[in-house]
Amino acid sequence: MDLHGSFHVYDTTLRDGAQQEGLNLSVADKLSIAAQLDELGVGYIEGGWPGANPKDTEFFRRAAHELDLKHARLAAFGATRRAGTRAADDPMVAALRDSGAGVVTLVAKSHDRHVELALRTTLEENLAMVRDTVSHLREEGQQVFLDAEHFFDGYRANRAYALEVLRTAYEAGAEVVALCDTNGGMLPTWVSDVVHDVVETTGVRVGIHCHNDTGCAVANTLAAVEAGATHVQGCINGYGERTGNADLVTVVANLELKLDRAVLPPGLLRDATRIAHAVAEVTNVPPASRQPYVGTSAFAHKAGLHASAIKVDPNLYQHMDPVGVGNDMRLLVSDMAGRASIELKGRELGFELDAGTPEGKELITRITDRVKVLESRGYTFEAADASFELLLLEEVEGARPSYFDVESWRVITDSKPADEALSEATVKLRAAGVRYVVTGEGNGPVNALDQALRAAIGQAFPEVAKFELIDYKVRILDQGHGTDAITRVLIETSDGESSWVTVGVGANVIEASWGALVDGLTFGLRRQGV
Repeated sequence: MDLHGSFHVYDTTLRDGAQQEGLNLSVADKLSIAAQLDELGVGYIEGGWPGANPKDTEFFRRAAHELDLKHARLAAFGATRRAGTRAADDPMVAALRDSGAGVVTLVAKSHDRHVELALRTTLEENLAMVRDTVSHLREEGQQVFLDAEHFFDGYRANRAYALEVLRTAYEAGAEVVALCDTNGGMLPTWVSDVVHDVVETTGVRVGIHCHNDTGCAVANTLAAVEAGATHVQGCINGYGERTGNADLVTVVANLELKLDRAVLPPGLLRDATRIAHAVAEVTNVPPASRQPYVGTSAFAHKAGLHASAIKVDPNLYQHMDPVGVGNDMRLLVSDMAGRASIELKGRELGFELDAGTPEGKELITRITDRVKVLESRGYTFEAADASFELLLLEEVEGARPSYFDVESWRVITDSKPADEALSEATVKLRAAGVRYVVTGEGNGPVNALDQALRAAIGQAFPEVAKFELIDYKVRILDQGHGTDAITRVLIETSDGESSWVTVGVGANVIEASWGALVDGLTFGLRRQGV
């Protein structure tokens, strides 16, 4: 066996990552995520603990027929046999044996106090449990990895015993021994020193499994690799208990793009952003915008100084081309924006604002000044590209698209004791030369306004039937004013193929919502080619 052959990328999202607070995965969710991870090109996907809970047992049963993995192998997670029994007779070991997984990852105690206090057995019996379970599963034809739980704490408490656990597993047939920073308390130099000692002293193939309690899970993983580890474990998007596990995408991107180590099949890292966000949709955990490499803010530039440099060379304020991980550079329009920001953002949206001509320079200055004034009043265009595009149209073409003229709108909310409140909105407007007076009902005033506005415009422009309000955010801007504060609303609208965000600001939440709703429908109709 080539002990230090191919590098292993091992994902444990479906087991360790699923222990994150508020994250609950169905069997169908786990099957979907496994397929996504396979597209990323990871070598191993840990599917869960068969026998320990029915959901994981069901996952392995269905995976055998429903998953067509092209790059990854499924690993079943479980523990060494119980003290005082034989591995061949332990029902939990039998569940691993019968799971259909070609790989089994066994968790074993490597900290002497955990052996004596948690397992309530002797150090010698713990070694026998490791030896017996590994050799039994190897005899059954399964590939075996060992997770040495609490290894770094155990190493500090009793180095000789912690290393003996590793040697025992390796001699019994374990191909990888992963050193687990189970409590997440290590720092990179500490990890590096320990891994180097393990590699030099035992000769086993070393893996690394880090938690992020010190904020160093990725750094600790990379330190372990530099010290000789050839197997890395982590979770996509950094999911996991407490502060999470090492973010596997960040680890892999650093290895490939910074350390020139080919750890995934060629070209698959370019799908990282898409896959990370697709998994977030399944888990129903919003993607972290500041996540390295794949976050929406990872290559977003706000300061005017940065935009001026990027205009000359995009790499001046970026550590890499975002295409390498399937992400995009974004320019944010804000009160910090300079003329270069506006020019580049306009170009991104399809407007050629030529700062090389007096007219173009004057136009860009006018737009920049207007953005700063609006942001001083509470507007934000960082996340509201659609509203900014309408602003550009107004400045470049002299007017924004106008599909309807609103005469008036009003909302009434009726509430009775022991009954749900019901809102009713009336909108009066003219569209395509016809006057419409429409009433809409909803479970809140904004919902009622949305229904009435959509129903009125839809009679003239049936395209609005495709539109759906998919997100709604409210921010109170000057909280010291209490209920008299200025309110900002961001609304995301979808036509089933793409989405756009608009912003509204007002003295009350209904007024702000109305502005965002009108912009959202106006932008959508323009996008539909009306």
